Amino acid sequence: MLDFKLDDTFVQKYAETEPFWGFTDAGGNSFGELVFIRTYARPKEDGTKERWWEVCRRVVEGMYHEQKRWCLDHRIPWSPEEAQRSAQEAYDLMFRRCWAPPGRGMQMMGTKFVHETRNSTPLQNCAFRATGDITIANPAAPFMWIMEQSMLGVGVGFDTLGADARLRIHAPDPARTWTFIVPDTREGWCEALQHKMESYLKPDRGVVQYDVSEVRPAGAPIKTFGGTAAGPEPLVQMLAILDELFGEKIGQTFDTELLVDVANLVGKCVVSGNVRRSALIAIGPHDDKIFADLKDWEKYPRRNNIQNGWGWTSNNSLFAEVGMDYSGIAERIRNNGEPGLVWMDVTRRYGRLIDPENTHDARAQGYNPCGEQSLESNEMCTLSNLYPVNCTDLDEFKRAIKYAYLYAKTVTLIPTHLPETNAIMQRNRRIGTSFNGAWQFVEQHSWGEFDRWMDEGYQEVVRRDRQYSEWLCVRESNRHTTVKPDGTGSQLAGATPGAHAMPGGEYYIRRMRYGKDDPAIPLLREAGYVIEPALGNMDTTVVVEFPIQGMTGVRPEDEVSAYEKAAVAARMQRLWSDNSVSYTLTFDPERETDAPENILRMFEGQLKSISFLPMASGTYAQAPYEKITREQYESYRRQLKKVDFTHLYGIPAEIELQKFCTTDVCEVNFG
Repeated sequence: MLDFKLDDTFVQKYAETEPFWGFTDAGGNSFGELVFIRTYARPKEDGTKERWWEVCRRVVEGMYHEQKRWCLDHRIPWSPEEAQRSAQEAYDLMFRRCWAPPGRGMQMMGTKFVHETRNSTPLQNCAFRATGDITIANPAAPFMWIMEQSMLGVGVGFDTLGADARLRIHAPDPARTWTFIVPDTREGWCEALQHKMESYLKPDRGVVQYDVSEVRPAGAPIKTFGGTAAGPEPLVQMLAILDELFGEKIGQTFDTELLVDVANLVGKCVVSGNVRRSALIAIGPHDDKIFADLKDWEKYPRRNNIQNGWGWTSNNSLFAEVGMDYSGIAERIRNNGEPGLVWMDVTRRYGRLIDPENTHDARAQGYNPCGEQSLESNEMCTLSNLYPVNCTDLDEFKRAIKYAYLYAKTVTLIPTHLPETNAIMQRNRRIGTSFNGAWQFVEQHSWGEFDRWMDEGYQEVVRRDRQYSEWLCVRESNRHTTVKPDGTGSQLAGATPGAHAMPGGEYYIRRMRYGKDDPAIPLLREAGYVIEPALGNMDTTVVVEFPIQGMTGVRPEDEVSAYEKAAVAARMQRLWSDNSVSYTLTFDPERETDAPENILRMFEGQLKSISFLPMASGTYAQAPYEKITREQYESYRRQLKKVDFTHLYGIPAEIELQKFCTTDVCEVNFG
């Protein structure tokens, strides 16, 4: 399938080398390896799962295959000898976790779907869709786009500006009742949504009924991306709730509340029946009180109900402006951690904040779900990872930068299946090379070295972009660097996530979701791990608790002040990221009551996006991280058993395409 291959003799020595895995839990089991087996090890043709050395080979060979194809298709010089040498260095640095593709790249780069269908969507982490283009002619267009991308595993941000269209809601005409037979395709489910919305927003439409007999039943395999089908029930439930919500507003306009409800119900429909997480962010004007209150459980109890609601499927943020009053927003943040904020005025005027003002991103309209990438409407973001804490020195870090950059730039050579998206992405060539393990680096080195590596590293990314864009005969990227939250990737690399301090505390519970029938579950249950049904998806998904001790010599987040955390984010926005810095700033709501408002005032103009999260124990049920005492940790250690998980490589459970936001920042939090 791929017409680039690494030398077998070179790869064989890595096949015989035991890889490093990050984080060991109280039972003496490698949490990093469990994450890898669950999330990234694809089934092979012989019925076993990939090992780490094989994932590295698939990724690197897929990466250089696309470069070779591009050069040959465009009659650009290609040197097999130079490519082999370069690919071997890329492989070695990835194997040692100096760099890596994002999670979706680890899953899908080098696969038949990407390279034979010429579709990079499975490699894209996230996207943004503006809703301001809603018209009476096509009122469902933004929501169909959100639904299709969500079904493909892409995290989607959206704004609420479509409410300004003020479309009137009409009662469907029962005299024009008709039946839509739902095809068993992504497009079919999107069309079902379209017909439902148009029946209320177009005055000449009748009542639509649905025949779901062609939709594959629950439990049937999804061959393209893996996992199992949810059956038609999630779609039926979504359409029924939409009937109720639209029916309650007959004669009124399509407002902010209903707009967000439609998108949230799409998110719930997509994740129901699977272990995929929600990956949506809703962004609304800072002076829209309705939007700001949508996560208020008392004002909107139905949409925020843990079991039956849908408000949990998106994180909500506000379009902020430098100089605004933050007092009301800070009060909401103290109560439940939302909303987050994005500053589009800063975003559109600057790359890195140390550099002069520029207009490279003047057309940006919003952000992806975790807030590290500014995007135009219909644009997706292409990311890669760097782990400087795993590099021996600055020179090796710069070598790793070459391949992290080159991976992301290579992905931009592969089109998506959407012409309107390709038109933007091929113009911008936006990438986001992420600096991860930042706080760990600061603690192990110094602030001065942190600044030096970021600044010199950024210059290296830009230099490489000039070099390789000229070789490939494509535009230089309008943006190059980012800081993403990097949840599961950091677990494999043994690094702190993104810009964040070590979550949880000196001792903490790390929760991870599994499909209830995953072959690891019986082993974990027998070994004494706490396993419980996942809130919001109790029939099909479970949550496993892994008790972990934090890193030696790295302060846990509860020992780092909120102001230090903000300073790290601002420093990285100044010296590294010309996109944004994804940062969920945790704070103690008792000791640091005034921190959210003070930080927003102190650091406005120094950040492009930020969100907050109270650290109080019990704030969120099944939170990804939860601090525990040393005594609790020791109690876990006495009850847990060491388990041999190696035979799981021989049980190829269906891989589930990773959502963008499987991190401590963007995972679903239930209040």
